[in-house]
Amino acid sequence: MSHAEDHEGTRRDFLYYATAGAGAVTAGAAIWPLVNQMNPSADVQALASIRVDVSGVEPGTQLTVKWLGKPVFIRRRTEAEIEEARAVELSQLPDQNAQNRNDMSLDASDQNRSLDEAGEWLVMIGVCTHLGCVPIGDGAGDFGGWFCPCHGSHYDSSGRIRRGPAPQNLWIPVAAFEDETTIKLG
Repeated sequence: MSHAEDHEGTRRDFLYYATAGAGAVTAGAAIWPLVNQMNPSADVQALASIRVDVSGVEPGTQLTVKWLGKPVFIRRRTEAEIEEARAVELSQLPDQNAQNRNDMSLDASDQNRSLDEAGEWLVMIGVCTHLGCVPIGDGAGDFGGWFCPCHGSHYDSSGRIRRGPAPQNLWIPVAAFEDETTIKLG
């Protein structure tokens, strides 16, 4: 084997590696737009989390905001509503899961559904779990919470299904207090 043949093999190997590398970069450049188009658009990312000023919400009233195209009920409950919700036995509930998106393993006790430890703030997605209607609130229904007039689902003051065709409690979104007067959804 001569010295020239040894260099020829090295040059050929270099050409193979250079061609493979250029091909990989070209394939990546062609595939990237296909992968990138699956990312959420800017308008969806902008709505992924919102901040809600709740400084004007008095006890016994609620605020409804739109988040991700759905109504969200933010209720500041009275002491009587909190006591009533916390007195309910879990065995009386058709759905014993809290439906809390922060932790789906929690039971449906009122403490696991309210936003704060005192139970004053309740934040729920305002969509009936039967067929997606929007329940009416402010003590409506037979259990002092929300009532879906379309098919007759009754929710209590903690948003738990008590009677009717709805299979689940109203869902609790990911939410937290940013400060004393601002709730962040998402």
